[in-house]
Amino acid sequence: MASLLKDLYSHSFYDKLSDALSKTVPGFDQQKFIAKIFTPDFQSKELKERMKHTTAVVHQFLTDDYRENIQLIKKTIEQLKLNGVGADGLAYMFLPDYLETYGIDFFEESAEALEFVTQFVSCEFAVRPFILKYQDQMICRMEEWSLHASHKVRRLASEGSRPRLPWAMGIPYLKKDPSSILPILENLKQDDSEYVRRSVANSLNDIAKDHPEVIVDIAKKWSGLSSHTDAIIKHGSRTLLKQGHPAILKHYGLDDDGILLSNFKLLTPVVKIGERLHFSFTIKNENPGERKVRLEYAVYYKKQNGQNTKKVYKISERQYLPGSGINITRAQKFVLITTRKFHPGDHQVSIIINGSEKHKLSFELIA
Repeated sequence: MASLLKDLYSHSFYDKLSDALSKTVPGFDQQKFIAKIFTPDFQSKELKERMKHTTAVVHQFLTDDYRENIQLIKKTIEQLKLNGVGADGLAYMFLPDYLETYGIDFFEESAEALEFVTQFVSCEFAVRPFILKYQDQMICRMEEWSLHASHKVRRLASEGSRPRLPWAMGIPYLKKDPSSILPILENLKQDDSEYVRRSVANSLNDIAKDHPEVIVDIAKKWSGLSSHTDAIIKHGSRTLLKQGHPAILKHYGLDDDGILLSNFKLLTPVVKIGERLHFSFTIKNENPGERKVRLEYAVYYKKQNGQNTKKVYKISERQYLPGSGINITRAQKFVLITTRKFHPGDHQVSIIINGSEKHKLSFELIA
């Protein structure tokens, strides 16, 4: 049986942590610490609860001075490294949580601590409350971080400032006006680290959901600067491409003139939950010249209220020679997962050519 993510907070983890704390925190009582961690309800706590619980227990063994505690946390991280603990361990996310929980009223001290801690474990979630409270002051600091020697700090600048970072609190004022984070992305658009560049693309994709015109403008300015910027623009435009946004389609030279769809048919018009929808179609370029063709399909999932919700999936994007065609078969899973619940009834699938949705067919999903 696969171990649960929450079991990262194990006896072994706390032994390693308490061993480091015993060398960095004056008067630290290892036995008392372990006793406070493993409360009667510890086993019932989920991952985030265990993380928060760890933060609170560690705080009990530190001082009443937040500034002094920052120094103790830094020493503990260095001790963990000396003990052979590698960076980016998910269980150590309690360290950024400590800064978020106890340091929100200490801007300078916490900003400097975030810069340090993120090089051991990412602070992309912990920085969000500081952006909400300090706004431009925090963003200005993050713009400085975008020029940092460490790629992890540079990524914190772009990832932490995303308007719609998944699983994190949103930043409403950045959704409304992302202009203050654009200099950060500008600084990082040709970063040496793919880890950073992908974060830049994800931030652009966030912005595109509220301000598509901003992304279209950036696409025009960054296009052709390098292979890195071209890749960032493409990944950052993925939502607009799936939406068939006219300006971004034009930017990439995508139109459906002379690209014909035929023989679109369902191979499984009735699909059981747990099985797959199979469908096929033919695409042909009837233009006199070579054309780029982006192929996608959309599934209209039936919701509990009877309405349908559309989700677009990419098939391919490539050049088609004049007169060339291809037969395509695809399958879409209807296997139950934790993030999607299926509802029996009529569903639809359609083919999308260069952002233009074509013929739609209905199929029945049954329990």
